[in-house]
Amino acid sequence: MTTTLSLNGKKLELKADPDTPLLWVIRDEVGLTGTKFSCGAGLCGACTVHLDGEPVRSCITPLSSAAGRKVTTIEGLSLHGEHPVQQAWVTLEVAQCGYCQSGQIMSAAALLARNPHPTDADIDAAMSGNLCRCGTYNRIRAAIHHAAQKA
Repeated sequence: MTTTLSLNGKKLELKADPDTPLLWVIRDEVGLTGTKFSCGAGLCGACTVHLDGEPVRSCITPLSSAAGRKVTTIEGLSLHGEHPVQQAWVTLEVAQCGYCQSGQIMSAAALLARNPHPTDADIDAAMSGNLCRCGTYNRIRAAIHHAAQKA
């Protein structure tokens, strides 16, 4: 069976099983490795991508759910890291180990797309499903506020 979707602006026809997690299609079939595997249960947020602009956990989202829809990964957020969230992450040196950061950035970008001037409570609610073992939460919140000022 073939599944058609748009991945980072490119139309793809994929011959993977419709029940295959979107994460594995992105990483193994397409070769984009910015989206990370971590918990495999949709609990940590490291695998966050956008599905029609909304953040989803790609490790628990079957390929069939993406059929005919627009999927954006960290590689498709901007061509050269010019998205305000990516720039804020660099400016404020958010990442420590960096493993969770693509998921953090994708969740933050989705937040700012729907709420360009979030409060701390808005940020906490939107980011609550993204775990950072290094504990960079204060820098993440500061970077989201910084990106909101630049957008």
